[in-house]
Amino acid sequence: MLAVGVLVCAPAAVCAPGDADVAALQVGLWSRGLYVGDIDGWIGPKTDAAAKVLEDKTGLPAQTALGEFAATPFGSRSLSFGASGWDVAVLQFQLAWHGFPSGSIDGGFGPHVEAAVARFQRWAGLPPIGIAGPQTQAALRAPIPQCPVSLSWPLQGPVVSPFGPRGARFHAGIDIAAPTGVPVTAARGGVVTWSGWREGGWGNEVTIAHGVGVRTIYAHLSRVDVRVGQRVATGEQIGLVGATGDATGPHLHFQVDLRGAAVDPLPALR
Repeated sequence: MLAVGVLVCAPAAVCAPGDADVAALQVGLWSRGLYVGDIDGWIGPKTDAAAKVLEDKTGLPAQTALGEFAATPFGSRSLSFGASGWDVAVLQFQLAWHGFPSGSIDGGFGPHVEAAVARFQRWAGLPPIGIAGPQTQAALRAPIPQCPVSLSWPLQGPVVSPFGPRGARFHAGIDIAAPTGVPVTAARGGVVTWSGWREGGWGNEVTIAHGVGVRTIYAHLSRVDVRVGQRVATGEQIGLVGATGDATGPHLHFQVDLRGAAVDPLPALR
């Protein structure tokens, strides 16, 4: 039925990148008020139902029915500030999975996308100009980065929000639920590079550098127990679970960065 229907529905717990063109379809359906799920690139029941509504209404395949929005496939042009359309939605989706989320995945190339493109280009060894030309688009087709070292769990608890799409935005770490005051420990030995309050919704946060470009981030803490420059060992207490910053309840936001790119922590956790 769907013009881009190359994927089946992903298992509910799978935190893997879907198809970027399916994500762009979801953005187009969302802009029409037809889709209310995650921009995840998977054709599940919500995507299928929204596409069917559009097809029944227009008598056209869903992608065709999106008109001008769908007229620019990824790779058909260079993308810069002010651009909009299908290819921009693909760009935003790919940037997020490569570790550089740019706010809402909405098909519009604004300042957050421009900044994310420049950061990705610097990470990929390209000139950081903030314009996604052929080289940048080719680099975004490469496999997504992964943490090159093993990590220990910073605390025991259920993962209540995984790495990946969250509505029209992208969650760059995992949230582990635990009561306020539960000890948080270092996932690997290293040197503390941030300790204390951090603006931008993080609240009380600790960042530890582990070498080989890997840093772990522990956010929303109720208390910080280490200082900048301190060397910590795997399993050493660094703070306590809290709900500081932009948090609706006590949990640990745990994030792994590889040379500045956010990567999924789960495959590295042992």
